[in-house]
Amino acid sequence: MPTGLVALLDDVSVIARAAAASVDDISVAAGKAGSKTAGVVIDDAAVTPSYVTGLSPSRELPIIWSITKGSLFNKLVLLLPGAILLSEFLPGAIIWILMLGGAFLSYEGAEKVMEKLGGAKHGKTVEDEIRDPAEFEKKRVAGAIRTDLILSAEIMAITLNELDLPSWWERALALALVGVAVTVAVYGAVAVIVKLDDIGLHLTKRDNPASQRFGRFLVDSVPKLLTLLSVVGTVAMLWVGGGIIVHGTHEVGFDVLYDFAHGVEYAVKGATGALSGVLGWASYAAVSALIGLVLGAVIAFVLHKVLGVGAEEAH
Repeated sequence: MPTGLVALLDDVSVIARAAAASVDDISVAAGKAGSKTAGVVIDDAAVTPSYVTGLSPSRELPIIWSITKGSLFNKLVLLLPGAILLSEFLPGAIIWILMLGGAFLSYEGAEKVMEKLGGAKHGKTVEDEIRDPAEFEKKRVAGAIRTDLILSAEIMAITLNELDLPSWWERALALALVGVAVTVAVYGAVAVIVKLDDIGLHLTKRDNPASQRFGRFLVDSVPKLLTLLSVVGTVAMLWVGGGIIVHGTHEVGFDVLYDFAHGVEYAVKGATGALSGVLGWASYAAVSALIGLVLGAVIAFVLHKVLGVGAEEAH
């Protein structure tokens, strides 16, 4: 018969193996759940460079670092505890929170489209005269963190909705892993993007002709890349926002949007042969974006024309 010490060591080894298995389960679950947030991550990465466009190059990385810290605070301090409490005591509310975020993304995307088509701008942009750069930077960082809060809430809610872990602490750890990984990936990529022109300028001053040519290519490409990212960010907002609304309304028993979007997807798949998978997905994404655009336009109309929100800023 084993002594007390041997029995204790045996129990510890069992607990250790169980803990190791739990950590492995958490990492796998976090990876799977994190992949579901890809659309919001694309949106986040595409939108963020706009917050430093037009400002002093020396302030670009400090601004991104400030937004990064704000994003981590959003995810780990503000959102994670609330997400865990919801999953424990009110799991049915998660889908409604997702749809609120989807409506916000749809509104943001639709407003950008309307501004591009000649609609009134709401809020100060870098096209306006900036009389106090420090104050403008402060407001821009605050605005970025507010937008990140919505996107982070969507990321956390999507992740939580995909997790199938039994205990609250496992879900909390998985959410934290996804939150940190997404934040580092998004803002690390953004930091590289906004400094590409500086890297290119540095390369143009080197003696190597190949380095000079590549440097000029980077300098010339960055404005086009930022313009492309702006378009991608708007499309991603509409696609993600509309997709969340389509899925969310189906989850609560309203199937019209879901049936329409998937009906288009299946029709395209049936007519496109070898490309059915890609084109079917693209058609579903396009319908989701269209739904997001219509919903966002309605919200913008109600806010700005009916309720007068932002009317003073637009003049």
